[in-house]
Amino acid sequence: MRNAYSFWILVSIVAVSGFSQGLLLPLIAIIFEQDGLSSSLNGLNAIAIYIGILAISPFMEAPLRKFGYRPVIITGGLLVVVALLAFPLWKSFWFWFVLRLLIGIGDNALHFGTQTWITSSSPEAARGRNISIYGLFFGIGFAVGPLMTSLVKISESLPFILSGGLCLLAWFTLFQLRNEFPESQNTQAANQQGLVQRFGSTLKYAWVAFLPPLGYGFLESSLNGSFPIYGLRQNIGVSEVSVLLTSFAIGGIVFQIPLGMLSDKFGRKYTLLTVILLGTICFGASGILEAHYAALLVCLFAAGMMLGSTFSLGISYMTDLTPRHLLPTGNLLCSITFSLGSLGGPYLSGVFIEKLPHVSFFLIMTVIFAGIFTTLFVHAIFSRRAVAAQQQ
Repeated sequence: MRNAYSFWILVSIVAVSGFSQGLLLPLIAIIFEQDGLSSSLNGLNAIAIYIGILAISPFMEAPLRKFGYRPVIITGGLLVVVALLAFPLWKSFWFWFVLRLLIGIGDNALHFGTQTWITSSSPEAARGRNISIYGLFFGIGFAVGPLMTSLVKISESLPFILSGGLCLLAWFTLFQLRNEFPESQNTQAANQQGLVQRFGSTLKYAWVAFLPPLGYGFLESSLNGSFPIYGLRQNIGVSEVSVLLTSFAIGGIVFQIPLGMLSDKFGRKYTLLTVILLGTICFGASGILEAHYAALLVCLFAAGMMLGSTFSLGISYMTDLTPRHLLPTGNLLCSITFSLGSLGGPYLSGVFIEKLPHVSFFLIMTVIFAGIFTTLFVHAIFSRRAVAAQQQ
């Protein structure tokens, strides 16, 4: 990236994207719940955005390498704006499903372009900090988004119009960017491999780094897509649910940059192990204390402090492990694994709420992150033994 001005434009557009996503998930979940739609169908509608992300993912690398970063980001941003402003036109399960699908496609292009641009141009000593700023701005937008769900009491159309208008204003700033391309030598090396080969090579180097984005995708989409349903059924009001979601997001914001800087100093592996372990404990405590609103608020804030950075830390870890010519593929796989987690989140947690109504919603989060911690821990042990064996 040629200058700091371009960097701040990119992270600002990501913040607005985070706002629209943070608003959309709980907003539509609440609207459908109030209309009497089942939690499983509600969750099914929520995964449309992630189906869109996955559907377009295999086709994202070629345009990026051919046309550069800016056209890909501009196209994705425009698609998001159009879809957001179309929601008030017709209230229909399948029409809104298609619009969320289009938002998923647009968001993938926007985030893939910005994410790859930042990771490719950041020096290693500042990579964690830069990616944490990226995650911070997305988190700020995502934290503010759920607070706007209360506008549905005024008009169902108002939150969609507000979100679409903000995205449109941010979209115009993208034309100030000077287009850049992935390094030519990296492009030539990557073009020698097919898509499947690049995926295989990247997974060989960095498969463990994709687990945090996978878990965070499940967590984020479940919290924002299914927890509002669970909360309403536990007699927690719409405003209180919004505050709980915002507390988690603010927790992630508070620690985003400090954790990024700590990962630059102590390494991504050990930082990830620490935050995932502590975050798992926080969710376990949430399940025990969920009947006490103030205690639950504190637990979710603490969980956000620990786990709110797992996506950006996962990206930084992937960048450390992956050769430069495979960085676009690595960033794409981060988006894919995040989307896979997000895809399963609302539907599986919706089924969990239906089939196990007397079991805490937070149990499923505790189990998933305990599994990710165990895998990372075992991988760290075997990696250390492998390095020690090579040195002997």
